[in-house]
Amino acid sequence: KKRRLAGGERYVPPPRKLNAGVSFGAEHFAETSYYFEGGLRKVRPYYFDFRTYCKGRWVGRSLRHVFDTEFRAQPLAYYRAAALAGRLRLNEEPVRDLDIVLKNNDFLRNTVHRHEPPVTAQPIRILAEDEEVVVVDKPSSLPVHPCGRFRHNTVIFILGKEHGLRELHTLHRLDRMTSGVLMFAKTAAVSKRIDEQVRQRQLEKEYVCRVVGEFPEREVVCEEPILVVSYKVGVCRVDPKGKPCQTLFQRLSYNGSSSVVRCLPRTGRTHQIRVHLQFLGHPIVNDPIYNMEAWGPHRGKGGKIGKTDEELLKALVEEHRSKQSLEVLGIGEEDLNSSGESKDCGISGDCAKSAEADPVNGSSCPAEDEKDPQRNDVAACPLDSDINLEMLDKDKELSLCGDQEGRTGEKGWEEKDPLCVECRTSRRDPSPKELVMFLHALRYKGTDFEYCSSMPEWAMEDWEE
Repeated sequence: KKRRLAGGERYVPPPRKLNAGVSFGAEHFAETSYYFEGGLRKVRPYYFDFRTYCKGRWVGRSLRHVFDTEFRAQPLAYYRAAALAGRLRLNEEPVRDLDIVLKNNDFLRNTVHRHEPPVTAQPIRILAEDEEVVVVDKPSSLPVHPCGRFRHNTVIFILGKEHGLRELHTLHRLDRMTSGVLMFAKTAAVSKRIDEQVRQRQLEKEYVCRVVGEFPEREVVCEEPILVVSYKVGVCRVDPKGKPCQTLFQRLSYNGSSSVVRCLPRTGRTHQIRVHLQFLGHPIVNDPIYNMEAWGPHRGKGGKIGKTDEELLKALVEEHRSKQSLEVLGIGEEDLNSSGESKDCGISGDCAKSAEADPVNGSSCPAEDEKDPQRNDVAACPLDSDINLEMLDKDKELSLCGDQEGRTGEKGWEEKDPLCVECRTSRRDPSPKELVMFLHALRYKGTDFEYCSSMPEWAMEDWEE
């Protein structure tokens, strides 16, 4: 219960202990539902709470100042409208005045109407399951767990909702566009045991990919250091200032225009396989980042780009924007408008963490944070400047959406939300073909286990596009 304070002083609750595991229950799965259309798995739009505790640098500053300086993807008009609609809460009390000054431990909640990008309709195939682990064959285009704009369209959510597999421990990750063998532990003890094998380099990982051109027949070893250019967009490049790494490559076949290559990463840097192949002049055939014209006439071969990092990022974004394929990168216009494009957190609750447990885990949705999938910075869809505040004031049913936890089932699908720009935006769906990248985790082997998936169709020797 809230204690009474003299003189109208605001009560600031002590910080809550947040759940440290990846665990979702029936109430999370009930937020919305899936539907399938055109070879895609889609999520019906729903209401969701972004939540955060007051950061140290916010203490003593007004909400208006924080929104104006750190949450610039949407104008102050949005936050005024959100407050009017009852969607901004401070310590669970509706925010009536954006000039309120923040205190240490203040808890801020922002209810938004959430639209998730579509993913492939290809099902997640379970390769093995026992009392210790579950091993799946992950389709391309699915993030491993909630990150950025993805929540229900993730491996963790689908396994929980459709297969009853809950409280799984992430042992390693795959890039959103990478398919193949993905392992989860069922207990903390198993997770710790396998983590130790990873640290001691006892885990063997084998990938297969299809690359441009005739790859050399001899074994090729690439040891070029890799540097992260942007966590938000998910881009890396070879650079002397980068982290040391090593990948072994061996050609399996060549069909006259492209080669199937076996990849053995000895370290686990972000996008390691993809960056090394680009450096060698043989990028993955349909890589939506490292086989683009933005890298120059040589597509980044030998590290020759001829652009600054800022120019490269701008060129990559513009190339995808012109093709209406920003969704393939896992980003939207609102992500690009946010402040802090560099290696710090963006306003959409994205975590700027570069996970290094796997060579292809630094996805174009780089915000994967298995520590606490429920914690996100306050975020919202951007708002048109001509927002109709009277409409919001009258629309009590939408304005006061959800309960204290921000869950309203499928209500967000049934009605358009007056605050949500996505509800008024028409987007081209990616084709199932666009959501496949020719990089596949074929085999994972530890000291006491080995799991393999079948060779993908595009890796067959006689395959032709």
